[in-house]
Amino acid sequence: MTTIAIIGAGFCGTTLAVHLLRRPPVTPLNVVLINRSGLLARGVAYGTRTASHVLNVPAARMGALPGEEDGFLQFARRQDPKVGGASFVARRAYGDYLESLLADAAVRAGSGVRFRAVVGDVNRILPLAGGGARILLSNGDAIGAERVVLSMGNYAPGDPPVAAGQRSFYSSPRYVANPWRPDALWVVKPEQPVLLIGTGLTMLDIALDLRERGHAAPIYALSRRGLVPQAHRDLETPPVYDEQLPRRMLAQPTARNYLRAMREAVIVHERAGRDWRDVIGAVRAVTPQLWQALPLRERQRFLRHVRPYWETHRHRCAPALGRRLQAEIDSGALALIAGRITGYDESVEALHVRFRRRGGKAEEALAVGTVINCTGPDNDTRKLRDPLIGGLREDGLLRVDRLGLGFEIDEHYALLDHDGRATPWLHYVGPFLKYRDWEATAVPELRRHVAALAAVLHRELGGAREAIAGFAS
Repeated sequence: MTTIAIIGAGFCGTTLAVHLLRRPPVTPLNVVLINRSGLLARGVAYGTRTASHVLNVPAARMGALPGEEDGFLQFARRQDPKVGGASFVARRAYGDYLESLLADAAVRAGSGVRFRAVVGDVNRILPLAGGGARILLSNGDAIGAERVVLSMGNYAPGDPPVAAGQRSFYSSPRYVANPWRPDALWVVKPEQPVLLIGTGLTMLDIALDLRERGHAAPIYALSRRGLVPQAHRDLETPPVYDEQLPRRMLAQPTARNYLRAMREAVIVHERAGRDWRDVIGAVRAVTPQLWQALPLRERQRFLRHVRPYWETHRHRCAPALGRRLQAEIDSGALALIAGRITGYDESVEALHVRFRRRGGKAEEALAVGTVINCTGPDNDTRKLRDPLIGGLREDGLLRVDRLGLGFEIDEHYALLDHDGRATPWLHYVGPFLKYRDWEATAVPELRRHVAALAAVLHRELGGAREAIAGFAS
């Protein structure tokens, strides 16, 4: 029996298992889905139970499988007939949808195909001399597999930078290192001001969560530039794309030209009474091509100067949440600060956070009750302290890219080893594809990546079976 082990049961791991169960590349086949928690098809994104945490993509575009793009919309309508294609549905409902897809695929799997879910931490992956690997779990169990697919998603945020002498504050009970822990926000006192470090989508989620918990005191949000997520528009008319924009950008693959071309396109678009969001949409399908055309130095320049603006405009929030965010800002209940933290002064009675505003020299201070890290997932693979990734690096099976965005992965989703060679039994799919393709976070992109990897596994395992059969005959 051939075993394919998938490590990580978020969107990518779950949907890959669905692909393999629906159309197994070989039989007999054992699909093992290994997840750190007992919740399948959830991860950080879809495990939340907060009502205001909704998807950032309209329901009509959230189908998990190619050819079934309206799958989630139909599922959501069965739960609530009022859901439309432009609706932004609660994220927990999307977790329910993924869970139902997996359960249905497991029940309907054909003869000779078996599915098993395993709860546990993978500490090490040891290659076997004859091919494949032995997966070691922290509880002492081991699983043998002919193919291993890593589909880990986002890791907990790293502590914000501050002078070495100030880092002891990050052990304080007044500091929330990971706001996505189930019990993380219970330490926040609703009558005391709170500081959120980071002003992106995580900040928006946590600010709304605090308000739903009855937090009445001021909320401060600080980041280097003070940029907040832009909102999707309420879709009343179909988008209008500039089909020539990618060609103009690729004519000179530099960060400066990309930015100039998009700015010019926005001006032309708005003069015609259209929406700037369609300019972003015009390059969505070719974003990997645009990214791969940039030399390394230009990618570094993009990351330094353009990335924050790209992410606030590209990764938008639902229109209703955008209005709530703006209402918080307009009322003064949420104050945005562009700057950087210089230190923390903590006593039994009070906590003061010192900071300097962007472009300023004077040091200021905020008196707050709690500091919450909302900087987003720590995906700098050069610094991750994960036993699995560390073990793969030590064994030479994984090579972290030079930008710290992910892993070096070939066109067939195989991880490159220390010498730059593809490991035929070890694949990856998920957000760490960012170094190769840049955009690898939203469902429309990840859906294509998962389907492509499923096709690779079909081709590789099916070809091996045919070769064995031909040799035997």
